[in-house]
Amino acid sequence: MIYFDAGATTLEKPAAVGRAMARAAHTMSSPGRGSYPASHLAEETAYLCRQEAAELLGVPQPENVVITGSATHGLNLAIRSLLDPGDRVVISGYEHNAVTRPLHAIPGLSVTVIDTPPFRPDLAAEEFCRAIRQKRPRAVICTHVSNVFGAVLPVEDIARCCRETETPLIVDASQSAGVLPVDLSGWGAAFVALPGHKGLYGPQGTGLLLCGGEGAKPLLYGGTGSMSRLQDMPPDLPDRLEAGTHNMPGIAGLLEGIRFVRRQGVDAIAARERRVAQRAAQGLERLPGVRIFWDRELRHQTGVVSFVTEGRNCEEVGEALARRGIALRAGLHCAPLAHRTAGTLETGTLRLSTSFFNTPDQADRLVWSVSRVLRENVEL
Repeated sequence: MIYFDAGATTLEKPAAVGRAMARAAHTMSSPGRGSYPASHLAEETAYLCRQEAAELLGVPQPENVVITGSATHGLNLAIRSLLDPGDRVVISGYEHNAVTRPLHAIPGLSVTVIDTPPFRPDLAAEEFCRAIRQKRPRAVICTHVSNVFGAVLPVEDIARCCRETETPLIVDASQSAGVLPVDLSGWGAAFVALPGHKGLYGPQGTGLLLCGGEGAKPLLYGGTGSMSRLQDMPPDLPDRLEAGTHNMPGIAGLLEGIRFVRRQGVDAIAARERRVAQRAAQGLERLPGVRIFWDRELRHQTGVVSFVTEGRNCEEVGEALARRGIALRAGLHCAPLAHRTAGTLETGTLRLSTSFFNTPDQADRLVWSVSRVLRENVEL
């Protein structure tokens, strides 16, 4: 199988990730829950994971790196910490359901959507700043990279407007962590949420929430191994947001994934992914009936490319490609707002998303497979 669905999860991981998970399953208990070696090893591993993440992602203190179960978990924590019924919020037109559904669940929330075209960060920055100054929202939420189109949003410019107006900013770095520079401190963001299992090459069931200030509110209440007499959650991070038993095999694997990213370098990983995505897009563009959504030089795009096949149901084409050993994503990608913004809500798209482990030869095989599916006009 040729795997082009890293935007969902990176299936191919560094070998050290699996080894660390297997070792943790047999050698680690819970951090802060005992004075014996298995507990100490768990505590050390969790701290090292926070420390490595903090150094990679611009967090001043490791304690401000909260370990979550997913980016969705982190986004819910951030949203519930900042927004109350009746508040105003400004979001991009490319947000995932991990943002829009929590917002929908808050009664009376006023949501302003900045629905500029993809690959136009100049327009997005202008519209965001205008809305921030005019609407005076309680918070701004922006994905760093669209999970559907790979379009990079101007987070630095948006963050500057938020700092100037003292508006809290939440960044969804699900598609950018490990691929683009993520800088909690430089942005001055209130929260940055990200998964561990995509661009950081950790296992599923891991994520991080980077906390830029105070005011984080727990979603879960329970044991933390600290301040156990207190019936409120502890006031300090990370314990305030980490109730319950830690996923130590996941954390150990995530630690090795982050170390892999730091060794390779974010810029080098991004260049490699873009090279493969560009090769695939150039080949797909030459096929009759295929329409590509891309910035030709990928200046404002990561290694994520969506395309549609005119007159063909994208999910049926995806199934036909799967039978040929090509794995990519078809449909709405849990982001109907992004499709509404780009005009593909009724059709969905086929999405290829690359990782460090994809090759140009695999891109050529993808193009050839799409051409065969379209040429054969098979009953899908």
